[in-house]
Amino acid sequence: VFSTLLRSSFIGTFIGCVPGTGGDIASFVSYDQAKRWSKHSKNFGNGEPEGIVASEAGNNAVSGGAFIPVLTLGIPGDGATAIMMGALMVQGLQPGPLLFVEKAPDVYAIFIGLLLANVIMGIMGFSLIRLFMKVVNVPVHILLPIIVMMTFVGTYSYNNSLNDVYLMVASGFLGYFMNKLGFSMSAIIIGIILGGMAEQNFVGSLIMSDGSFSIFFQRPLCLFFLVAALLSLLSPLFGKLFKRS
Repeated sequence: VFSTLLRSSFIGTFIGCVPGTGGDIASFVSYDQAKRWSKHSKNFGNGEPEGIVASEAGNNAVSGGAFIPVLTLGIPGDGATAIMMGALMVQGLQPGPLLFVEKAPDVYAIFIGLLLANVIMGIMGFSLIRLFMKVVNVPVHILLPIIVMMTFVGTYSYNNSLNDVYLMVASGFLGYFMNKLGFSMSAIIIGIILGGMAEQNFVGSLIMSDGSFSIFFQRPLCLFFLVAALLSLLSPLFGKLFKRS
């Protein structure tokens, strides 16, 4: 479990550094990677501790990583850091490279405040854990209608359109059968969330290079992400080899 905690924390921090992502993506990626490398992958989905640790560690690690693009580049990593960025600007602090030069004491104050916030949250979490555990004891016949109602209300309120509700219901049926057939739901959700962003940036890169694919091999950072993507695709094969050994 400790190795899963470290791996998921690293994944969450790395994803948090990428603007436009969030805790949901980090949670799904961390869960998927934990399931691939775990010796108890068949128990995932039934309360396996490694799956819970992976999701929560990845989700929580995003918060720290998301502050990196905010403070260094002035680009919010997610919705929470966008609000934080607005709060800093209201206080006369302009996030960006010069923030560390012109307002160094204020930056250190932010770091100390975040550290204290994590300590306080840890204390409250451990002291109220017995109260939080009672949520698990809520009967399914009470919890399920509430969840269904919230999904319908949330989906409709996003664009005030019934078409979104129909799409949600169709996706629910499709996801049910895909789950029965053994498809990875986390991988599908990640593809849906990041697919549009990846396609948009891919087309933009090709336009900048006049249609030449060489633009993806000219910078070390691009090569790093390509190698990381290749290793991610081959990780199931590596996982099986390690398990056999």
